[in-house]
Amino acid sequence: MNTVERANGILQRISDSSSPISGSMLAKEFNVSRQIIVKDISLLKDQGYPIIATTKGYILQIPPRPARVFKTVHADDEVRQELETIVSNGGEVKDVFVWHKIYGRIEGAMNIKTLQDINEYIESLESGRSSPLKRVTNEYHYHTVTAENEEALDKIEKALDKIGFLVKDSE
Repeated sequence: MNTVERANGILQRISDSSSPISGSMLAKEFNVSRQIIVKDISLLKDQGYPIIATTKGYILQIPPRPARVFKTVHADDEVRQELETIVSNGGEVKDVFVWHKIYGRIEGAMNIKTLQDINEYIESLESGRSSPLKRVTNEYHYHTVTAENEEALDKIEKALDKIGFLVKDSE
């Protein structure tokens, strides 16, 4: 394996990992010294790859996805429709929050990005183990939604507006 092939392999390995990979682990996997890995990483950085060295190993710096907050209102039996509208248009629902007149912002993480995530969330609501946060504010609530690009967020906004769930600033 030559330097270019090894560097590409290292880049692929770091890209595929959700956690940092140590130089020692990479050295073992590619059957070279840790110093060779350091040189390969330097070569990749010189080529513009955003590799970061942490105390736990190497990671690929991924730029944050665009995000937008949507204020919505709908009935309990429309929760699935709201979430499916967001996900089917390329969005990920990061959280839900409400503005309570006494307690201020109350929020919960959601991290819903697939139909399976939606099914699990709806199942937890239907089991009675929990209820939607929107109930404490007359159904009004907010979602932070991320997507690959601003165009996808625009598409989500239009879709939520079309089904009557989006609340305009003046409402």
